[in-house]
Amino acid sequence: PAITGFLHLGGLRTALYNYIFAKKHQGTFILRVEDTDQNRVVPGAAEGIEDMLDWAGIPPDESPGRGGPAGPYVQSQRLELYGRAGEALLASGAAYRCFCSPQRLELLRKDAQRRQQTPRYDNRCRHLPPSEVAQKLSQGLDCVIRFRLEKGVEPFQDLVYGWNKHEVAEVEGDPVILKGDGFPTYHLANVVDDHYMGITHVLRGTEWLASTSKHLLLYKALGWEPPQFGHLPLLLNKDGGKLSKRQGDIFLERFAQEGFLPEALLDIVTNCGSGFTEKQMGRTLEELISQFEVGRITTHSALLDLEALPEFNRIHLTRHIENQGLRQKLVRQLQELVELVYGDQQVDPDVLENEYVERVLLMRKGHISLLKNLVSSDYSYLWVRPSVSRQQLQTISTEVDEIGKLVLGLMTRQAAALTVEELNKDLRSLQKQTRETKYSSMMQLLRLVLSGRQHGPSVAEMMVTLGAEEVCGRIHRALSS
Repeated sequence: PAITGFLHLGGLRTALYNYIFAKKHQGTFILRVEDTDQNRVVPGAAEGIEDMLDWAGIPPDESPGRGGPAGPYVQSQRLELYGRAGEALLASGAAYRCFCSPQRLELLRKDAQRRQQTPRYDNRCRHLPPSEVAQKLSQGLDCVIRFRLEKGVEPFQDLVYGWNKHEVAEVEGDPVILKGDGFPTYHLANVVDDHYMGITHVLRGTEWLASTSKHLLLYKALGWEPPQFGHLPLLLNKDGGKLSKRQGDIFLERFAQEGFLPEALLDIVTNCGSGFTEKQMGRTLEELISQFEVGRITTHSALLDLEALPEFNRIHLTRHIENQGLRQKLVRQLQELVELVYGDQQVDPDVLENEYVERVLLMRKGHISLLKNLVSSDYSYLWVRPSVSRQQLQTISTEVDEIGKLVLGLMTRQAAALTVEELNKDLRSLQKQTRETKYSSMMQLLRLVLSGRQHGPSVAEMMVTLGAEEVCGRIHRALSS
């Protein structure tokens, strides 16, 4: 990736497909940072990209942060290699020095636009005799190195798009491969790096498909064997529009901050695309690796429906809750969230006990999409005792005391083995012991006592989650208020 900003979902998908492909074939996944356009480099972006790949669970085997045998992994630290390649291309006549000023190139661009043509360099300096080149160099004139594009490119087989070729010499001028400051353009840098790093396969965005013939001409001119290329179809919004980088809508940091699990992001960006045996929600990284076949990637754009992300997250969060090791991590995260959201409301220390927090997670498993849902106002009763008066309860039923005593007796008898199923049966039996209170009114009254709210999980589930001692405490407090 170019380090011009944070890692977004499109970059994540490209990295993920490379990671999956490497792991499927016992290969090495390499992160190489492109920083040859120094004007666009964002400080800290390289570290941010690597941090986000680690967070997503697809860490590179070799990278700027980890190092490795093919380093350095930052292109600005490899300038000597590009310089040598440029000199070799000049010596063989495959490249030439261009002295055209920025002003002349701008005039060419404007002239093409006026004619409604695609701007292209007119290859003027390609025909300079060696004596004139030497004279201009002796005068200290600025120059760049351009690569001679030749007609008659050979077709290549793309891993995704099949046989392909683009007659680049017919549609564009000779490209700059080395700028005046000694920095390469992407075209030269990626060819040189892939060669020296021993890269065998490259999976990259489809926007580079048309440039591949140009890159293959460079490989041929340098006498090198190219890697195999596979170009990934575009990742688009579900309406077919470009993903919006506005307000950081698609950057990984945003999803991490909102509490989405990395597994849910990996799942949704592969689910909307292709390359796997079947479409299914809830795939783990191991399942993605085992099901992946590069030949199954289609050329259709992948349409990403981010509105479905909460449902993907719900599935993966449920799996985390069911796994004892992963559940303990969630317990710690939820304890931190409770202290952050309710810390100033004198939370009872008991509600931060591991056993209680774990019970909350298990009871709400499958009902929540994000862990932070459990600290929303709907679930405030789990962490802060509601304030409910006898007067409020009497508007629902005049048998407040009788119902309270019946439920207290039930809790005392059932404390050891509270289950939602048993409690539902017992509460039905208790209602029959009242004189005139309907079952729905009794549930409404108990819900208010336990949560201070009129909506939420079933009363039986609330009782099991809170535990017998807390339920009794809340009933006693309401009756004596």
